[in-house]
Amino acid sequence: MSLAVTGNWARPDLPGLLRRHWPLLPLAATVLFLLAPLPAGDATTSGKVGPADAASLMLVFVCAVQALRGRVRALTPLGVLVLGMPAVGLAVATMTAGDPYAALPGFVRYLQVFVLVPAAVVLLVRDAGEFRIAAGCFVVLALVQGAVGVVQYATHTGASYQGETIRAVGTFGPGDVMGMATVVAYGLVVATAVALAPGLPRRVRRIAGGCALALVLPLVLSFSRGAWIATFGAAVLVMALAGIRRALKVLVALSAVGFVLVGGLGVGSEMVAERLTSITQVSSAPDQSVTDRYTMWAAAESMWRERPAVGVGLKGFPANRDGHASLGLSSGSDTEGAGQAYIRQPLLSPHNMYLLILSEQGLIGLVALAGGWAALLVAGLRRVASGGGMRDCGLVATGLFVWQLTDFLYADIGGPSTVLTGVIIGLAAWWALPSREDAGPPRGASSAAGSASGAVSRGRAPGVAARP
Repeated sequence: MSLAVTGNWARPDLPGLLRRHWPLLPLAATVLFLLAPLPAGDATTSGKVGPADAASLMLVFVCAVQALRGRVRALTPLGVLVLGMPAVGLAVATMTAGDPYAALPGFVRYLQVFVLVPAAVVLLVRDAGEFRIAAGCFVVLALVQGAVGVVQYATHTGASYQGETIRAVGTFGPGDVMGMATVVAYGLVVATAVALAPGLPRRVRRIAGGCALALVLPLVLSFSRGAWIATFGAAVLVMALAGIRRALKVLVALSAVGFVLVGGLGVGSEMVAERLTSITQVSSAPDQSVTDRYTMWAAAESMWRERPAVGVGLKGFPANRDGHASLGLSSGSDTEGAGQAYIRQPLLSPHNMYLLILSEQGLIGLVALAGGWAALLVAGLRRVASGGGMRDCGLVATGLFVWQLTDFLYADIGGPSTVLTGVIIGLAAWWALPSREDAGPPRGASSAAGSASGAVSRGRAPGVAARP
């Protein structure tokens, strides 16, 4: 049996998966194409379409074709409103910008990440089996990128950090030091959710637990404070939703791994301790990166106060930064290592997604985007708390979404991994917004035995139009 029919995470029948789930190939490619390394010396991907972005465009195209053929999930009016509302705020911010033509690339990028890709994921992912295929791609990506990062640390071939080329950045290079940390954290959250999910085979949960423990090391070696905080918050929430007894077991295992790696083997112990301490040093002796971040936050707030309703326009932060930032802001950040020569990267965003939206799109844009995210989070949490089937899907969707919303407090969109933000919002919306054909929670292929046997005979899930 294939993975989609059994509803399990194990023993996939690859030919059967390809026949039944071919529209998901662009979705899998969107995630897995991030394994492709950036060219050496390519410190930025701004304005460039990478392999993952091209795959996401194909994902949207396939969704449009399937929608015309009537072979996608039917959304409720609430789902249409939540997924489509950000487009309104983006259009307003573009039309009211000082230079609408300069804002147009920002409009396209935001539309891709926050409207088109999430909608395509919601419409194309038909059941729990297909959701698990998409989630599994995150784990594969994290394991490969994490392995590259560990090798970089061990062989001193990573990005420069405190004068040593040891920072794990995977194939993303020093120009995107958050890329590897982000995708490793995604995989760790997915693996943790699967390891804690009730109803899955014990062997699947053990494999997932092993993957989660293995991903702790590359996450630590990324030296990314924002990723650490977001991962900790998402993992704690997933553990709480899964149950106290299961949570305690995983917490003890993760604590033991951290103690052995940092305390016993001394893996980056001094640097990790210093990095952790710097999180709390926001008023007394902060490092330059913290000073720059808070200076840019203040600049973003100043831009919003200037135009509170619509902001300064998409892509307007860099042009307005110097007029609102204090003299404490440095000219940029130093990047080198991992095959790249020394480059001084300018600071062109506030490194806080909510403040970036507020400064460039004003209150209208913030309500349209963050309001929809809040609705998805509340609906998703309520559905997980209500119990029922597909708990693993609920834990994965909620964990990933909470990670992203937490990370937005310390980061914003940018770099090749940005496209995964749209996939995560789509998975969260799939879980939080049941289809009109669903009677209650969306049923996966692992629902009742009679429904599953009917799905096998027809090659589809109950209540969903068949695919050729």
